[in-house]
Amino acid sequence: MNHFTGIRTVGVPVTDQDRAVTFYTETLGFELLMDAPLPQFGGRWIVVAPAGAAASIALVPASEENPAGVDTGIRLSSPDAPAAHKHFLAEGVDTGELLEWPGVPPMFSLRDQDGNRLYVSQE
Repeated sequence: MNHFTGIRTVGVPVTDQDRAVTFYTETLGFELLMDAPLPQFGGRWIVVAPAGAAASIALVPASEENPAGVDTGIRLSSPDAPAAHKHFLAEGVDTGELLEWPGVPPMFSLRDQDGNRLYVSQE
């Protein structure tokens, strides 16, 4: 029996949730889907995602057990990875080299304000 139907949300640890919301919504262009207080955990449940995406990212408070500055393994899709790469470089985002090989979609990595690595690959 299959108990799962998809991947809904991936948590990314951040040291400042307000700063992370600004980066993910204003710099990356994601939508803010939820921002609810979680006083028992000293933070908020914040969910962001690209418009229309099936999966989302929860910006969770970093802790000793869940530190910020990780390789998230998250792969974001872009209709034009070279244009996105150029845009993020111009915006001052910590952006890796654009990688292009024959037969492989263009791709690059970037880091958020806490050094969490995300990957961008052309659709």
